[in-house]
Amino acid sequence: MGGEQDLTLRSAVRPHVLVVGTGIIGASIAWHLARDGARVSIVDARTPGGVATGNSWAWINASWGNPEPYFRLRVRSMAEWRRLEREVPGLQIAWRGSLLWDLDPEALEAYAVEHAGWGYDLRRVDRAEVSRLEPRLAQPPEFAVHAPGEGAVEPLAASGALLAAAVAHGAVVLAPVTVRRLICSGGRVAGVETEAGRIEADEIVVAAGVETAALAATAGVALPLKASSAMLIASRPLDPLLNGLVVTPEMELRQTVEGRLLAATDFDDTEPGNDAAAAAAALFDAVRRTIRSNVPIVPEFHRIGHRPIPRDGFPAVGRAAGIAGLYLAVTHSGITLAPAIGRFAADEILSGRRDPLLVPYEPARFESI
Repeated sequence: MGGEQDLTLRSAVRPHVLVVGTGIIGASIAWHLARDGARVSIVDARTPGGVATGNSWAWINASWGNPEPYFRLRVRSMAEWRRLEREVPGLQIAWRGSLLWDLDPEALEAYAVEHAGWGYDLRRVDRAEVSRLEPRLAQPPEFAVHAPGEGAVEPLAASGALLAAAVAHGAVVLAPVTVRRLICSGGRVAGVETEAGRIEADEIVVAAGVETAALAATAGVALPLKASSAMLIASRPLDPLLNGLVVTPEMELRQTVEGRLLAATDFDDTEPGNDAAAAAAALFDAVRRTIRSNVPIVPEFHRIGHRPIPRDGFPAVGRAAGIAGLYLAVTHSGITLAPAIGRFAADEILSGRRDPLLVPYEPARFESI
């Protein structure tokens, strides 16, 4: 009798949470949950690391183009990355800053003025300062915006470090295991049906990137997503050519810890024609025009990735409307937002507290099926 009571108490104190998805968002949520005392299982149809995460340029920023509430969430998450760097073994972040000139001069000036007014750490720099910051640029712009507090991670290494830290806190990773559908019972999601059988849990978190919508639909929950295409290319390793991140009208460019030049560009929601290799070759040519190198810049790989973007362009993070036991977490800018979403989601799941920065991003703002 006493043993049964103790078991019931431990179950109440340590709820079982199943996280679907091992990309950077799922890994961050899983680690925060495990750290905070939950019993955590993590399942993914592929090897750990996710799809969008592995194809990410992995920029940590609160740059232009967003309203102030979303800017505030991104700035908070940048600070949360610095916390994770202290708390998660093996997590390495390159805080090298960025140089950006991917806007026309008037818009670039407006961005600098607006974000400086919001308290963002940036400054306007002229051509001479650009050349000092990045002496290998072949054609430095007349002026750019320098944001010294921005950075990047190696995305698969970062998600791997978070998953390993979650496992160290008792989490279990099941991969590759395909989740076929959510199991609903009595007005709540009670578990998932996988190719390996049924897994039950007190709460299900779906952080499966572009596949999140299809899984949510099996519980009658509408989550309108689009998959935005982007290309990622990498060179063979080179000696250091760049000091930080460079964002030009043609591409986003950085150098990895292994020395690879990594460039990304999107296709405005279209695929790169029928010849991805030709699109990659054109992007490599743009890299060679951008960077002066004493040795050839030789391609190593190119990939097409698909970023999960909710219909209105903003995160969908929170409990689903109309059904209990289901928490959804999907967003573009997953790299930037992962630490904040992980922390806030774990707190909401375990305590019911929703951080004010997440309030605008309830999945319930979309209509139900």
